[in-house]
Amino acid sequence: MLELPFENDLSPIDSPLEEVLEWINRQDPTGDRMAGVFRETFDQLYDGQRTGRYRWDQLYKTEKTHFGTLIEINLQREFDFSDGLLMDYQIAGHEVDCKYSATASWMLPPESIDHLILGSVASDKKSTWSMGLVRATTANRNIGMNRDQKGTLNALGKKRIRWIQKDAMMPPNALLHIPEYEVSEIFAAKSGQARVNQLFRTATNKRISRNVVATVAQQRDYMKRVRANGGARSTLRAEGIIILSGDYKRQTNLARDLGCAIPGEGELVSVRMAKTDISIANSVQIEGDLWIMVSDHQEHAEMAPCIANQ
Repeated sequence: MLELPFENDLSPIDSPLEEVLEWINRQDPTGDRMAGVFRETFDQLYDGQRTGRYRWDQLYKTEKTHFGTLIEINLQREFDFSDGLLMDYQIAGHEVDCKYSATASWMLPPESIDHLILGSVASDKKSTWSMGLVRATTANRNIGMNRDQKGTLNALGKKRIRWIQKDAMMPPNALLHIPEYEVSEIFAAKSGQARVNQLFRTATNKRISRNVVATVAQQRDYMKRVRANGGARSTLRAEGIIILSGDYKRQTNLARDLGCAIPGEGELVSVRMAKTDISIANSVQIEGDLWIMVSDHQEHAEMAPCIANQ
C-alpha cells in the first residue's frame, strides 16, 4: 500500500521539487491528461485489436518490464518535457528521472542520487494511478546490495513523496469490470460483428472505450460494427438497447438525464430502455414517449427509440 506524505517531516524545503510540482499541476490541474497517458499505455501494450488481449496477466514478462519505458515516452509526448542532460527529463529547468513500478518500489541507480524522481504506479484492474515527486537522497534511499547497487526508497523516502495524484481514477477497461464468464461469452462469438453486439448487450451501463471495441472486434473497421445500418445500434435497438456516444453533447446529456454511466470523449455506453406511462426521476422524453433505463433483460423487449437526432 502506498504511504501518504509524513506531515511532521521537518526536512528543508526543496525549491526545485516545488517548482517541478507547480509546473506539472499548472499543465494538468485535474490529472486527466496523465490519466489518459496511463490508459493509452495499457492499451498500447495489450495491442488488443491484433491480439485480443485486455489483461495485465496476458502480457509476456518482457512486455510488462517495457511498461515503464512506454510511460516515460508517452508522458514526454503528452507534456513535451525537454530531454534531460543527466536524467530522463528537464522540467521547469530541473533534471528529473522517470520511474514506474507496479508496486511503487522504484529502482534507483547510483546515478540518480540527489536527483528528483517522478515516480508512478497504476492498476488497470482498479482503474487507478498515482504519481509523485521525491528526491533520491542518501537519507531517502536503501543501499542496493546487487551488483549495480540499485536501491529503493526507504521508509523515510516514502514518507517524503509529494503526491501529484494518489489513487486517482483513469478511464476504465470495461472488460475488467464484468464477470469473466460474460467476457468468455463475448469472445466466443464467431464474427467481429457478433462479438461487438454481445459486448454492448452484456456490458450495459458501462463506459466502453473504442479500444475495447477494437479488442472485441479484432478488425480494421471496428467502429463500423457499432454504427446503425447493420451495426450494433441496428441489431440491439430491436432488443430495447440504445448506444450513447460521448462524442455528442446531446447524447451525454441524455445519459445524464437517464442516470446511467456518462460516456467520455471516445467512449460509448449501452442502455436498456423501457417505456413508462408516468414522469418519474430519470425518465426522458424521446419522440413523444417517456423512457427509463432498466437493468434487467426483458423477455419481450420493445423497440428502443431512435437517438440519431438526440
